[in-house]
Amino acid sequence: MHKFILIFMLTASAAFAFDQDRAFMLLKAQVAFGPRVPNSPEADSCREFLRRELSFWCDTAWVQPFTYNSADRATKLNLYNIVGQINREAKDRVMLCGHWDSRPMADRDPDPKNHNKGIPAANDGAGQIAILLEIARQLSLKPVPFGVDFVFFDGEDYGREGVNEDYIIGSRHFARTQPIPVPRYGILLDLCSEKDLRLPYELNSYMHARPIIEKVYAAAERVKAMSFVREPGQSVMDDHFPFLEKGIPVVDIIDFDYKYWHTMEDTPDKCSPFSMGEVGRTVLEVLRTEKFE
Repeated sequence: MHKFILIFMLTASAAFAFDQDRAFMLLKAQVAFGPRVPNSPEADSCREFLRRELSFWCDTAWVQPFTYNSADRATKLNLYNIVGQINREAKDRVMLCGHWDSRPMADRDPDPKNHNKGIPAANDGAGQIAILLEIARQLSLKPVPFGVDFVFFDGEDYGREGVNEDYIIGSRHFARTQPIPVPRYGILLDLCSEKDLRLPYELNSYMHARPIIEKVYAAAERVKAMSFVREPGQSVMDDHFPFLEKGIPVVDIIDFDYKYWHTMEDTPDKCSPFSMGEVGRTVLEVLRTEKFE
């Protein structure tokens, strides 16, 4: 992994524009660790890699460790949310977030032999984190006049279908403990690095945080990110949900139609630097044009 770190450090003087190729390299760097399943050495190694990457671009980067007992009480998970903060003394703040863990079971894979294997999680894990890391780099080069908190949630994808308690574990813990100041709003990225990306509104976001959804989609129009489409999609229980329950407007930017979801084929070749660039430029445009009253 040293060669990745060297390349990333050498590109720190790049222009003030989202570097989609660099983001794609960050995606591949995470997948190269193997499935980042909770309680695995692969997750331990990747966690330190991500914390270190955040530390390059943020004022501070730290890990929130916690434990969780699975719903059937059969497994104790050691989980870690990863946090990076820019302009940490600022009162007005925006939270940018996504989950970094890999699903421990490829239960949608067409081959039953794969159902108990951890997935590569290129799009459903590594992609959103890679986009957020590149955004952090851009903000370090050209700061905004408010605070930005990057939060990478663990344990989002642990649960078996039908056992809702074992999903979105890290975001539930983070929202409950709230170790950072409450943000004015947040943007969650999930499943947004694939080829043929299409991003309609996530309905919980539209219903409960409509001004923020409108802000994001207006920014997408300004940067001509055509993957953002102004039409209703689905409602999902994702990492924004615990914050919406607390009245914190966090919106979910997610593609609902990914052929390789929860399979062993969720690999980097299914992802696109162009798609990552559309999402990254859109989020940066939101931040660059934000004027808190």
